[in-house]
Amino acid sequence: MYKLYPYFTNDGSVGLFSPDADDIYHSTYGALTEAYEKFILPSNIEDFLKKNNEIKILDICFGIGYNSKSFINYLLDFFYNETIDTNKINNIDKIYTDNKKYKVFIHALDNDKNLALLSPFFVTGKKILKNNKLPFINEKIIKMLSEKTESKYELKKEVNILLLQKLISQIDDEVIKILNTKEYAPFFDKMMINLLPHYGLLKNSNDILYPLYYLISFLHNIYYKYISSSYKMAFKALNLLDFNFDLEINDARLSVKNDNRLYNYIFLDAFTPAKCPCLWSTDFFKELYRLLDNNGMILTYSNSAAVRNAFLNAGFRVGKIFSESLNKFTGTIAVKNKSLIKYELSEYDLGLLKTKAGIFYRDKNLNLTNEAIIAAHKKEVENSPLMSSSRYIKQCKKANMHIKNVI
Repeated sequence: MYKLYPYFTNDGSVGLFSPDADDIYHSTYGALTEAYEKFILPSNIEDFLKKNNEIKILDICFGIGYNSKSFINYLLDFFYNETIDTNKINNIDKIYTDNKKYKVFIHALDNDKNLALLSPFFVTGKKILKNNKLPFINEKIIKMLSEKTESKYELKKEVNILLLQKLISQIDDEVIKILNTKEYAPFFDKMMINLLPHYGLLKNSNDILYPLYYLISFLHNIYYKYISSSYKMAFKALNLLDFNFDLEINDARLSVKNDNRLYNYIFLDAFTPAKCPCLWSTDFFKELYRLLDNNGMILTYSNSAAVRNAFLNAGFRVGKIFSESLNKFTGTIAVKNKSLIKYELSEYDLGLLKTKAGIFYRDKNLNLTNEAIIAAHKKEVENSPLMSSSRYIKQCKKANMHIKNVI
């Protein structure tokens, strides 16, 4: 049976561990917080929305969707503030015509169908964290988790509902079975599961209690659809959005090779380069360069010198992402238009790219296994005459070069 390895991160959202990659999908300090501070806030989407009414996003390694959901959440905040006067909410249909205010398209890529389809059901905003019985053992995660939540961001209920509407046709019996697995119950939103009968999906059609379950769910839906003012406001607003969501389960390399759209934003959230180099090669980045709008932006959490050098080799201008809350640089942006870069690479950063640490991964035909890419990269590093990164760092420290927050 399909296995999940969930845990609550410190902002009350759900994180996941991958035993295959021996890596985590989300930072323990907060899955939702990480999405906001590494992908949404640095993207300057608000300014983009003020100048454009159409936006296209490529979400690479969708996972359970925090980056896309955070974007939708941010969009709704902007949309409500910019277009909706709450005193006029009942007249909103008179204010606007059939023309949509914003046209939004998200192309989400992942190779794990079940995980992606479970996205609308994961709970956020958990107040009391119970990680004492994790369904896996990982000392690093356990050590970093706390018992108290510290959340700066709140995910609206309508975000998951909107996403569910787009994914409902792909939800199958295996996903339903996972949702009904007792050990995962704390990590799923019961309200979202209760919506399934509304879409014709059964909890268990052979269960003699199912008619009662259906009645309870139906009444639950009636409340949220017709009584809750926030729900009514949300759907009125969402009706003004031309929202399209395309989930593609595939090797991201194949997907981008066959894609000819231009994207305003690309979220690159793959496992670390050392675990999944196939999505960090300069050859993959060259495909992304082809797909990025001239005023578009790629955002990723990686600070790796090899990743930044790979972007540069692919033709991009490269900058850094700075987190004010953490007071440090937390990622990288790649653009075609240099004016979009707020934090440029420092002298130290540029020097690091010229060391062995800056040797990037190669995957010329975008078909090598991760093991083959890693082996070739290791050989190239070993045979390189470039200075080691450790020696470079020592020289910088000796010369008192400012390297705070950049390593």
